[in-house]
Amino acid sequence: MTSTEQNPVAVRQVTDLHANWSEQGDGESGKFSLQLILDDGAAEAVIRPSAEATKTLVAQFVAGRSFYWDTQREVLLLRGLK
Repeated sequence: MTSTEQNPVAVRQVTDLHANWSEQGDGESGKFSLQLILDDGAAEAVIRPSAEATKTLVAQFVAGRSFYWDTQREVLLLRGLK
């Protein structure tokens, strides 16, 4: 049995993105989280990137790039970057 047969890659397309920010207290930096809506609501995942990474990911998503989420490895895959 190959490793692919033991652990098939489960990749879903990110079809929507919800960005959230929460305050962490007076004088503290807030924290971002991104809710990834997968395959038009079939599943979802939440990631907590840095502020800089959040800015980049949201800009790429708005620009119409394709995103995919590997549900087993918890890896975000970006397609069509220029």
